[in-house]
Amino acid sequence: METLSVLIVDDEVEFMETLVKRLRKRKLAVNGVTSGEAALAQLKETPVDIVVLDVKMPGMNGLDTLREIKKRYSLLEVIMLTGHASMEVAIEGMDIGAFDYLMKPIEIDELVYKIQDACKRKRLNEKAELAQTRGASS
Repeated sequence: METLSVLIVDDEVEFMETLVKRLRKRKLAVNGVTSGEAALAQLKETPVDIVVLDVKMPGMNGLDTLREIKKRYSLLEVIMLTGHASMEVAIEGMDIGAFDYLMKPIEIDELVYKIQDACKRKRLNEKAELAQTRGASS
């Protein structure tokens, strides 16, 4: 299987760096940034398969970042993370288009499973869009 590319977005630098290291040990191509603005800049430069996005961040929060990601990259799957339990935020994130929602502290194996699952959905959606585009052009 090809290497999955992941962008971790979390303003807690130590948490983000630890997550990046732990995912790299599991053979994922991972980068991390500490803000929504930095995430959007990074995505413009380097496309990824999956974004793991913290909800609570200063400046552009996770939901605002999610909205912008979905507007620019509709097929990109996003997994939301939060240490602040809130069903309203979870529901809003799913309504905007998040793939799933995980609570901190996260179990690394659960996150890896969610990343793999999200990537499968992304690949299926890309194939469907390609087939639709080919069908429309014939």
